[in-house]
Amino acid sequence: MIRIFAKEFNSYLNSLIAYLVIGVFLTGIGLLLWVFPETSVLDYGFADMETLFSMGPYVLIFLIPAITMKSFAEEKKLGTMELLLTKPLTDFDIVLGKFLASFLLVLVALLPTLIYYFSISRLGNPVGNIDTPGVIGSYIGLSLLSFVFCAIGIFASSLTANQIVSFILAAFLCFIFYTGFDSLATLSSASALMIKQFGILYHYEALSKGLVDSRDVIYFLSVAGLMLLGAKTVIGSRQW
Repeated sequence: MIRIFAKEFNSYLNSLIAYLVIGVFLTGIGLLLWVFPETSVLDYGFADMETLFSMGPYVLIFLIPAITMKSFAEEKKLGTMELLLTKPLTDFDIVLGKFLASFLLVLVALLPTLIYYFSISRLGNPVGNIDTPGVIGSYIGLSLLSFVFCAIGIFASSLTANQIVSFILAAFLCFIFYTGFDSLATLSSASALMIKQFGILYHYEALSKGLVDSRDVIYFLSVAGLMLLGAKTVIGSRQW
């Protein structure tokens, strides 16, 4: 698994993907947080990072599928999948290695946003007037959200040999899991809360309040686990 992880992560760093993803993410979030008047913290007048944590997931819905789309789709298209499966690795080693490599790349993209936290903290009146527990909870939520999106992307990539199809499918699934259940809940007032709890947004918003509940963490880990299990099952079927 470590060898697959190292190979995948190095392939990201040796291509434009890593730099494009990090550059696009930081540029997009930076513009939303500091430049665009509708979302700029300078115009908003409050020392918080709500823009990052509310708009970040929508940016990641498109960026993470762009990272994961080649994970298995490219292997199938180039005919190297069979070669990979001949190595002394289990199917789950391969899936997990590719998943962790994509997740680490997303974490690397998130890391520079800590500069925004320190900048806003210094701009606060008084200095340091920012909801630090809420920011920590939101970062945990955003990391777990990325964890699930990466798993969804790996699953989507395992289903097809076409990277474009993989990207579209992953983006669609990420969007459905993030906001789809909340939209569905509006159709049924009787069971609205129960339906919302199946979606990511409900648990993400709970973590953003700064309260790290084990139920929310278990939800994210469970959804990611199911997606990786699905990818492992598809790869194990050897039908491509």
